Amino acid sequence: MWRIRRTLETSMVIDLSITAFRLTRPASCRSQVRSRVQGRCDSPCGLHHADADRYSDAVIVQRTSLIAAATVGLLVAVSTPAAGQSGRGARPSSYTAEIRDFQAQRAQGLLADDGWLTVAGLFWLKPGPNVAGSAAGSDILLPARAPARLGVFELQDGRVTFRADPAANVFAGGARVGTAQMDAPSDDAGALAIGDLRMFVIHRGDRFAVRLRDLKSATRIGFSGLKFYPVRPAYRVRARFTAHEQPRKVAIPNVVGQVSEMTSPGYVTFTLAGKEWRLEPVYETDDPQDLFFIFRDATSRDSTYPAGRFLYAPLPRDGHVILDFNKAYNPPCAFTDFATCPLPPRQNQLALRIEAGELAYHPRPKPPTGSKAPSRR
Repeated sequence: MWRIRRTLETSMVIDLSITAFRLTRPASCRSQVRSRVQGRCDSPCGLHHADADRYSDAVIVQRTSLIAAATVGLLVAVSTPAAGQSGRGARPSSYTAEIRDFQAQRAQGLLADDGWLTVAGLFWLKPGPNVAGSAAGSDILLPARAPARLGVFELQDGRVTFRADPAANVFAGGARVGTAQMDAPSDDAGALAIGDLRMFVIHRGDRFAVRLRDLKSATRIGFSGLKFYPVRPAYRVRARFTAHEQPRKVAIPNVVGQVSEMTSPGYVTFTLAGKEWRLEPVYETDDPQDLFFIFRDATSRDSTYPAGRFLYAPLPRDGHVILDFNKAYNPPCAFTDFATCPLPPRQNQLALRIEAGELAYHPRPKPPTGSKAPSRR
């Protein structure tokens, strides 16, 4: 186990740089339901396609300036408390290990076939036929390695039908496709497969779109790793939950300019930095298993993702909720331009600095034109 010495600055970060991988379907669909926050909430549990990629079978956490080595998929470190915070009451190292495991699983989920790093396109459908292919002028313009004419997605009366071009080899569930009803929302399990490309339909408000995955996307291959604040037990807080008289609808905007309504059961109040703060969660599903917080804090100005972060918490128990900001993480839009992420409502925009959880993602710089790409070994 590697330990970060107390003499290191409290502003240090932990860099999980993952350079080789071959990830199959996550062991728990629940972790991917969490990633459904991808669009309003939309990264379904997907199937691993056997011909998807040729990456190695390990997740390698490389050495960084702060970490000499790590075990595969798990890094355990001990950090100093934040300035002004007492080390008393710090949870045992098993808590740090829990957070490190969460961080490793977070990176694995992004790198998986159905993770956000493979999302390479989002095409809003117009009523009627929408031609897909790599030929110039296609409504749904695919990478050059796709057939010049793949087929047609037809949107009519709120339903999407795909008709493959006779010359195109399109598969779904291992069977060749001629005509297929693309129910929305659909997911990777029912996605159209064309080599290492995947296509499925999403539904946002009154609009439908085709989402494209590229299992060999440059974003996935060039993933630069995740960075986090040091684990700080003081940011695991016990909040008081106050229920609304009746669950109420909350307007949640997204990055494509739409506004949807999500159900909020109440609000939580908690104390940090000597002041009381309030956040309002929403339910993600009609059968809620937890609380979903879409929030932004003052670190978004310089350290964390500017649009905000996400956090899940268990359902209230005895009038309280545990908020663990060490598990706060970036929305999908931090990694791809083709997500439809929800944005924090005004009541969840805090003046407080929450120096815990995931930091802003910075992709690895692209090599200059004509230079040789660095080895991934």
